[in-house]
Amino acid sequence: MNKKIRVFVTDYNGRAFLQEQEPLFFHADREGYRANEANIFNIYDQVHYQKILGFGGAMTQASAVNLKKMSAADQDAVMKGYFDRKEGIGYSLCRTTINSCDFSTEFYSYDDVENDWELKNFSIAHDRQDVIPMIKRAMSINENLKLFSSPWSPPGWMKTNGRMDKGRYLKKECYQVWADYFVKFLQEYEKEGIPIWGVTIQNEAHAEMGWESCYYAAEDERVFAEDYLRPSLNSAGLDDKKVLFWDHNKERAFDRAEEILSDPKAREALDGIAVHWYAGDHFGALDAIHQMYPEKLILGTEACVSNEERECYLTGEKYAHDIIGDLNHWACGWVDWNMILDVNGRPDHWMEEQVAFRNRFLDEGCKEENLSETEKEFLLSCMETGIWTGEAPVVVDHESGEIKYSSSYYYIGHFSKFIRPGAVRIGHSIYTQLLEGCAFENVDGEKAVVVMNPGDCAKNLTLRWRDEIAEMQLPAHSIVTCLF
Repeated sequence: MNKKIRVFVTDYNGRAFLQEQEPLFFHADREGYRANEANIFNIYDQVHYQKILGFGGAMTQASAVNLKKMSAADQDAVMKGYFDRKEGIGYSLCRTTINSCDFSTEFYSYDDVENDWELKNFSIAHDRQDVIPMIKRAMSINENLKLFSSPWSPPGWMKTNGRMDKGRYLKKECYQVWADYFVKFLQEYEKEGIPIWGVTIQNEAHAEMGWESCYYAAEDERVFAEDYLRPSLNSAGLDDKKVLFWDHNKERAFDRAEEILSDPKAREALDGIAVHWYAGDHFGALDAIHQMYPEKLILGTEACVSNEERECYLTGEKYAHDIIGDLNHWACGWVDWNMILDVNGRPDHWMEEQVAFRNRFLDEGCKEENLSETEKEFLLSCMETGIWTGEAPVVVDHESGEIKYSSSYYYIGHFSKFIRPGAVRIGHSIYTQLLEGCAFENVDGEKAVVVMNPGDCAKNLTLRWRDEIAEMQLPAHSIVTCLF
């Protein structure tokens, strides 16, 4: 009996969204070399690469606030849509923030008391309002959900500029209390019944942004990791927690890896590197990191687009291109940014403050010479940046109640729903660079092959596994997952 292949397609032109098609069947590759040499996607399951941790998004406060505003029925539908493997796309690996980020309703930390070296005032009460309920709801749907957490900034009193925004540095005298802060965070979340799998040291460690941010030179990040954070975790019995560094774009990821991991003590203290997509592909950087440090995890931890790019399949194709590229170059998983935003890309407290200040300045006819230096700096930032609004896979209009699932939701689903935690990437080759693809073997032996056609014309595809083949056609601007 010929082996059955289940086929799931997203084709916006054909109005199909993660839709199962009529199955294909492998048949013997017996017609001769010349008859079957074209259009082939070879699957080499004899060759194994990295193990997969999972796929998911970030449960930011913005996502949690938007979820909380929905009706009970809509909340249930959206959360099942994300975390239920049968009814949704089976998210298995998600990110949370330590303290506020730009997609929060305000600046906040868990301890704003100046010089509280013993963290006597540390409290995660702020997260209990919205973020923690969202996490617990996700865990009730997927009890095996893995979480990792990232800080955008320490409390202002721990930084050289005395504030959470505008970058600058963690004070040297605050290295230990900041490490203790990580420990407190993990312990308090554990008390809530929320185990955290790991942390990144700093979101975008090479950026000084107008919102929450903190700059680490490579030496600073190395010293903090090996002399403070890892020893503090170990002393608290949290030695199983993973610690990833960098958490920034790929174009300089290899340099940061070499600067940090060339130190034997740091190599022992750190479990891997986290990367974002905002500075271009640079997939070769991941190969170089793996070649130098093959035991270290490489994890894609953030990606997003503006809602101006929402048209049709384009956002989904950008996402799938990066996911395929990262996975084919040793990434063990891939995590999106905000899971739920409103139609204006909100809440984003930094952007809202920026818009309000700029509008007030323009509407009131203020003169720049009457502004303080801080206000002038902020106005310049407002004028240069423009009004950027983020998009999420789920976008909600709270006035109409409409919930839109963006193309990114379905394209991510072609990976997250079918490539399960513990799967391994297997070898493949493909006949043309006009198609993009990857192949995996799940723990139960099932093969999952994802192929995207981002072109304007349909493409023929022949899956070839050992001595069997199956033919199909990929519509223009479509993505397919094949299971056998």
